[in-house]
Amino acid sequence: MILGALLRAASAIGLASTAVYAKWNANEQVSFATWNRPVQALASISQTEFTTLAHPFFPNHSVRIKKSKFCDETVNAYTGYIDIEARHLFFYFFESRNNPDKDDVIFWTNGGPGCSSSLGLFFELGPCRIPDANGTVFHPESWNNNANVFFVEQPVGVGFSYAEHGEYVGTTEEAAKDVASFVSIFFENFSQFKGRGFHMAGESYGGRYLPLFASAVYDQNARLAAAGLTPINLQSVMIGNGMTDSFKMFLSYYDMQCTPASVDPVVDIGSCVAMKSTLKRCESWMKTSCEDQYDAINCGAAVQFCQGTYSIPYRSTGRNPYDISRPCEGKIEETLCYPQTKFITDYLDKPSVRALLGVDESITKNYTSCDRDVNRAFAATQDILHPTKDYVAALLERGVRVLIYVGSYDWICNHVGNERWTLALEWSGQSEFASQELRDWLVDGKPAGKTRSAGAFTFATIAGAGHMVPYDKPKESLEMVNRWIAGKPL
Repeated sequence: MILGALLRAASAIGLASTAVYAKWNANEQVSFATWNRPVQALASISQTEFTTLAHPFFPNHSVRIKKSKFCDETVNAYTGYIDIEARHLFFYFFESRNNPDKDDVIFWTNGGPGCSSSLGLFFELGPCRIPDANGTVFHPESWNNNANVFFVEQPVGVGFSYAEHGEYVGTTEEAAKDVASFVSIFFENFSQFKGRGFHMAGESYGGRYLPLFASAVYDQNARLAAAGLTPINLQSVMIGNGMTDSFKMFLSYYDMQCTPASVDPVVDIGSCVAMKSTLKRCESWMKTSCEDQYDAINCGAAVQFCQGTYSIPYRSTGRNPYDISRPCEGKIEETLCYPQTKFITDYLDKPSVRALLGVDESITKNYTSCDRDVNRAFAATQDILHPTKDYVAALLERGVRVLIYVGSYDWICNHVGNERWTLALEWSGQSEFASQELRDWLVDGKPAGKTRSAGAFTFATIAGAGHMVPYDKPKESLEMVNRWIAGKPL
C-alpha cells in the first residue's frame, strides 16, 4: 500500500533463555564460551507462555515465541515478538501443510511503508482469510501449502509492533538490520531449519525493502560462517508489484492511464496530452537531481512536480489505484478500496484474539492496516527516492535468484514501470535477459500471464490481477510460487 508514501514523500521532505551474549573482539571474532547454545524443536514451544531466543552476534536482539493454535488448525502456528531493546516487531509463523521438516521457508512482508503484514496473511496468501464478520476461514491456495511461511510486521509501529518510548525507524537500511538479525536468531535456535532453502518475499514497498533485507542476510552470512555458525541458505527474492525504481515507475503512470497498456485509456485526452508533454522534462530532471547526483531539495521538487502531474488526473477518476479495472470502494484511507479489510480490522481488535496471539497488553490502540506515523517517518527521510535496483543486480551476481511478478491491472506499482527497470538493469546477464521476448506462462494449459527469464532473473505478469496478486489470482500465484521455490521455470 504505497500510495501514502508517494503522496507525501516529495511534499513532506522535498526540503530537506539464560544465554550470555558474547561480544566482538578487536579482530571481529566471536567467543562462544559463555553462550549456552539452545537446541530446540519448534514443536516444543509452549502455547501458554513465551520462549525467549537469543544469539551471540546480536546482544541487543532477542525473540519471544509461543505456539498459537488459530487460523489453520491443520498446521502448527506460532506468534511472537522480535525484541530490539525498546522496539518490538510482531510476527506470525505457519508450518507447511506438506512437509514442515523438509520444505523451504518463506519470509513475507507487506509494504506501505507502514502497512501490516496481517493484510498479506488474512487477505492474500495466508492459510486463512477473513471474508466477513464471522472470522477466519480455511484458504486452500495458501503459500504454506508447500512452504513454512513468516509474516513479519515491520518496521516498528506497524500492526502489533510497538516501541516503548516512541522510538521509530525511518529508513529501509535501519529496518534491514533488524530483519537480518531476526532471521539469524530463528535459524540458529531451531536446528531443524538449518540449511533449509530461504526465500524473502513481499509486495509494493517491498520492492525497496527486500533487496536491502536480502543483501543484509547475504552479507551477514560471511560473519556467521567465520564464527562456526550455519549461514542462511538464501536462495531467492520474490517481489510482487514492487516499487524498486520509483523514477521509472512515476513515468509509467502516463502509459497506464493514457494508453491501452492494461485497459483502454481512462483519463481524458486533454490531460493525457498535458502529461505527455512533461515526460522528457521529468525523466531528465529526476535523472539529474535524483540519480546522477542525489540532491534532497532538487530531487524532492522534481518528484513532487512529476509524481503529482501523473497522479492527480488518475485520482480524479475515482478508480482503484491498486486495480485500474475497477472503482475504489469506500474511502481509501479506511478500506484501501477493499471493504473486506474492515473485517480483518474488527477481528484483530477483539481482546480474545489478541490474547490468543500473545499481543503485548501495552498495545491498546485499534489495529490499523497501514500506520500513517510510520509512513511519515519514511517520507521525512525521502526513503522512497533511493531505488534498490543495484542491490538486485548485486544479488543476481552472487547467485541469488530474483523474481519480479506484477499484476497486470495494478496502477500504483505497475507492470510497465517494473518491466522497464528490469530491462535496463545493469548486470552480467542483461543482454541475454533483454533479448528474450515475453512469452505466455501457463496454468492448467491456459495463459496466466507473460514472462521472460535469463539466468537467475525472471519477470512475470499475472493477467487480470491487481496490486495484491494472491488475492485476485490465488490459484495462479500459488502455482507461480510452487514452481519458483522448486527451481522450475514458469
